[in-house]
Amino acid sequence: MSGVVAAMRRTLLSCTSLARDGMIGLASAVLLPAGSALASELPFAQAITDLFGFNHQEVAVLATSMALVGFSVVAAILLMRTRVRATRNDGQLRSEIADLQAQSDRLRALLFAEPQVLISWNAGDNRPQISGDISLVMSQEGSPQRILAFGTWLPPEPALQMDHAVDALREKGEAFLLNLSTSAGRAIEAMGRAIGGQAIVRIRELGGLRRELAESNLRYKTLQEETELLRDFAAAAPWPIWAKSLEGNLRYANSAYVRATEGKSFTDALHRNLELLESDQRTDMARALNDNASYAARLPIVVSGERRIYDVQALKLNGGSAGIAIDASEAAALRAAMTRMVEAHRRTLDQLSSGVAVFDADRRLSFYNESYRRLWDLDQAFLDSNPDDSSILDRLRANRKLPEQPDFRAWKAKLHEAYRAVESETYTWFLPDGRAVSVVTTPNLEGGVTYLFDNVTESLDLARRFDGLTRVQRETLDNLAEAVAVFGSNGRAQLFNPVFAKLWKLSPDALRERPHIETVEALCKPLFDDALTWRTLRESITAIENRAQVALKLERKDGSVLDCMTMPLPDGATLLTFQDITDTENVERALRERNEALEAADQMKVDFVHHVSYELRAPLTTIIGFAHFLSDPSTGPLTPKQAEYLDYVTKSTNALLALTNNILDLATIDAGAMKLELGPVNIGKAIEDAAEGIQDRLATDRIALKVDVEPDIGGFVGDERRVVQVLYNLLANAVGFSPHDATVTISARRTEHSVVFAVTDSGPGIPPEMRDKVFNWFESHSHGSRHRGAGLGLSLVRSFVELHGGRVRVDSTVGKGTTVTCDFPIDQTAHRNAAE
Repeated sequence: MSGVVAAMRRTLLSCTSLARDGMIGLASAVLLPAGSALASELPFAQAITDLFGFNHQEVAVLATSMALVGFSVVAAILLMRTRVRATRNDGQLRSEIADLQAQSDRLRALLFAEPQVLISWNAGDNRPQISGDISLVMSQEGSPQRILAFGTWLPPEPALQMDHAVDALREKGEAFLLNLSTSAGRAIEAMGRAIGGQAIVRIRELGGLRRELAESNLRYKTLQEETELLRDFAAAAPWPIWAKSLEGNLRYANSAYVRATEGKSFTDALHRNLELLESDQRTDMARALNDNASYAARLPIVVSGERRIYDVQALKLNGGSAGIAIDASEAAALRAAMTRMVEAHRRTLDQLSSGVAVFDADRRLSFYNESYRRLWDLDQAFLDSNPDDSSILDRLRANRKLPEQPDFRAWKAKLHEAYRAVESETYTWFLPDGRAVSVVTTPNLEGGVTYLFDNVTESLDLARRFDGLTRVQRETLDNLAEAVAVFGSNGRAQLFNPVFAKLWKLSPDALRERPHIETVEALCKPLFDDALTWRTLRESITAIENRAQVALKLERKDGSVLDCMTMPLPDGATLLTFQDITDTENVERALRERNEALEAADQMKVDFVHHVSYELRAPLTTIIGFAHFLSDPSTGPLTPKQAEYLDYVTKSTNALLALTNNILDLATIDAGAMKLELGPVNIGKAIEDAAEGIQDRLATDRIALKVDVEPDIGGFVGDERRVVQVLYNLLANAVGFSPHDATVTISARRTEHSVVFAVTDSGPGIPPEMRDKVFNWFESHSHGSRHRGAGLGLSLVRSFVELHGGRVRVDSTVGKGTTVTCDFPIDQTAHRNAAE
């Protein structure tokens, strides 16, 4: 065993000496690990281990040494043979090397005959080998090492695509072929292959035919993508889409077409050649496609039992035709509604009093209404010819219907700026014929301008009048003696005059701020603070319903008295007026006190008259009684002188008694205590009784009495005693004012509703200024006559006639006489009304 080991050691030493040769060294470098692995794997290694007691490492060394020995022997033999052959063929080898070098140069020249770059990576090596025309992919910095930074000379998307392709080539050996464009706009081709364990990328510029082919491939690919996209779009489109052959057979239909034709599937639609359109519609479409390359029509189509409107578009193709039907029902309905609305608007505009003219984007008249034609008196045929804006203005200028302008062209250009404007413009044209026209130009969204003309001549005239009226009213209001303020429906002061501010001692500036009525109340309270009155004024001003006129009297702290009035105005405002009636109130108070004093004095007069009348009647009655007693022959004879005196006493006492009775009657009537004793009155007898009372005076004054009464005059209802008293006073008054040898006439006549008594004398008459006083108490004017009465006769006449419901009138002419007429009503109702 030790001998074998020694022999192996000598073999190792021999191998060591052989390892000095490069080839042996390379072989040992390869075989040593292989021997070790072989020793561990071969079956005989265990046997050697068991036989000789070697360990595993020693067995590996032994196996390696044996392998090296064999390899060294073989290598030495081959080396000797190679040296012998090399010496023999040295010249031939040099010749072959030269040929290979030339061939290599030719291949390199051929490889780089066109601009291209080769980039190669050895397996496991990240450093690339670059050769070729690197200017093709030179970066902006000009560094050859930056050509692998694809983003420096490729756009972002191609650079990312290039990165992914190179990574897949190096990691998985996946080949690629890309057509790209550099940032400089150059077309290149990048091809990657895995060859001999290397990853090689060739980049070359495309030009000429290659470029055309590349672009064709790109277009083809793009066309394929577009075709797929269009197929997907057609399949997903909600509108029926179809394609037909030249014979009219269905070749393609999308899902919407299948549903519209009630087909079960695409195959069913093709097999049954289902049609979407009616036969006449298909005929029209085929005829149109034969004449033209396209067909377009809006057709009614029944889909799912519902008739709808579709826009059908069809194109003529080389292999047949294709079409699409787009649901236009809503569009048709909207168009119809729009048409109706436009027509309604046109009819409405035709009814307007304002002139309307619409010009399109070409500045041609597209619409006008009748008011526009009448306003400018333009010919309808001219307007219907759709003239342009300038032509209309020129015609209006020629007819002197436009404002006079020093530069008409500049004026027209400014007016036509409306076609480029955004906002509306308003003008006022003062025409040569005196009219004023308001013009509004409004630009349309779709282009063009709408003109709106209004004849504002009357409006401007009314505005001038209103302005003048307003100024007059303002001046009138400011110069009123009354304080005036107008409060709006919101309770704020809208208008006031200076007297209002002065009367309430308010600041005009504060009132110009339009204060609320509550603020005005607070400012006025120092002069008048009655809460109830102010609440009434507030409610009258701010009330919405039941607005009524309110009248108040205000007595302020400064002693002044104001008459206040609120007047509701039609617009919801309220007019508030204050009038200072302090002086009037003082005068009224004084007059009231005087009236009360006069009433008291009159009452005292009436009381005095009553008292005196009653006091006088008692002694008069006694005197009259004793006078009658003395005049009676049974008392004894009287001397002539005594009889004369007694006659004077009797006449005086009778006159005084009559006067006393008259005064008492007037006082009774004035006190409202007189009552009539109504009954039948015989007119003739009443006149006779009255005339009998003045017979002595008629005889004394030589006056004739003429009675003019109809025989069948009859009677009426009244107080007979008072009627006789009225007639007696009238006759006595006429006799007293008549001259000697005159005639007094008394007449009576019946009318439909009354009995009229008239007493006429021929006395001096009554002056006009005295006619209203003849019926007053104690008014007696003789005017040169013999009348010396107390002036109570006519007063009693009027009072008794009016108690009967009648009336008295006096007709007199100075120097010719007087007629007094009394009307007594026949109807008894008049008596009751008079009594009441």
